Order: sequence, then structure tokens, then C-alpha cells
Amino acid sequence: MTDQRPYAALLAKGEDRRQRILTAAQRLLRTYGWRGITLGQIAREAGVSPAGLLHHFQSKEQLLHSALDVRDAYDDAAADRTSDDIVAQLSQVPRRFQETPDLIGMFAVLQMENLDPEAPLHDRFLFRYRAAVETIAGTIRRGQRSGRYRADLDPAVKAVEIAAFLNGIEASWLLDPSIPLTEVFKEYTGSLSRQLAPPPDGP
Repeated sequence: MTDQRPYAALLAKGEDRRQRILTAAQRLLRTYGWRGITLGQIAREAGVSPAGLLHHFQSKEQLLHSALDVRDAYDDAAADRTSDDIVAQLSQVPRRFQETPDLIGMFAVLQMENLDPEAPLHDRFLFRYRAAVETIAGTIRRGQRSGRYRADLDPAVKAVEIAAFLNGIEASWLLDPSIPLTEVFKEYTGSLSRQLAPPPDGP
């Protein structure tokens, strides 16, 4: 019987190298943006040769999309599409900031680089934004159906407001990581909870 261990070890090393490249790309993208880095810089940061990088990612564009795929997968895994409590969902966000600062920073910087409709990643970022707004709106709608939230509120409008808060706090935190992130979220979610609460019964 053929010993598969050497092949398995090679696969593991290859996956480790691929992960190092992605991690290095995310870190550099957070700092310099897409236009400010080269594949050579990423390879040096990851501790691999340019040929080693190209073995895993055939182009700068492919590497960029792969780095964003990691962030999108993390974001999707954190989204509970069965919850009816948007306040509880938002309360978890500061922990995600602290766990994955490079993913947060990379996404924010690249989004700003691609605001122009002609920018190469504009459509991807627009799709993700609209999907995020719809996820938030869906949570509010479920809260309305369950009686948790007031029924006279437009979930689509409120979702845009919440998304704007998240985008703004990301930018503020990236600019000044010393801001009291957890306290700001507590203030915002407390205010949001009061706005969403149904009116009390009777006089």
C-alpha cells in the first residue's frame, strides 16, 4: 500500500503557504490599499518567492478576490439569518473588530478605493453592501412578525441607517483604534432598542 503521508505533508505545506500569502495580502491591503502594493511586496511579507506566490495565485486580481472571499466567508458565517433580534446581532460586532482587524481594515480601504462605478471592484462591493442591508432588514422584519419590534417602522430604511453606522464606526476605529468601541456600540444599540420597541399597551 502506498504511503500517502509525504503527499499529505506537501498539501499541508502548500495550504500553509497559501494562508500566509492571504494573511500578508490582507495586512498590506489594510495599510496601503490595492493600488499601493505589488505582488513582490506581498511575497516578501509572506516569506515566499514570487514564483511561490504565483503557484497559488496566478494574478494580482485573483489574489485580491481570494482575500476578499475570506472576509466575505467570515462575515457570512457571523450573520444569523434566523434571528429576530438585530440589537443582539450588533452587540457581537465589536468582538469581530478585535478578532479580525486586518479583514475589517482591508474591506474598508478597498471599498473606498472602489466607490467609482468604473472601478474594478465597484460591482462586488455594491452587491455586498446591498446584501448586508437586506440581511439587516430581514432581521428587523422577523422582529416585527414576532412582536419584538414596532410594526410601523420601515425595515429597509432602518437597515440603511444601521449599515451607515457600521461603515462609519469602522472608519473611525481604523483611524483611531483607541476609541471606546464597546461603549459606543452600547450607546447606539441602546438607542436603537428604544426606537424599535413597540408602544406600551394601554394608557
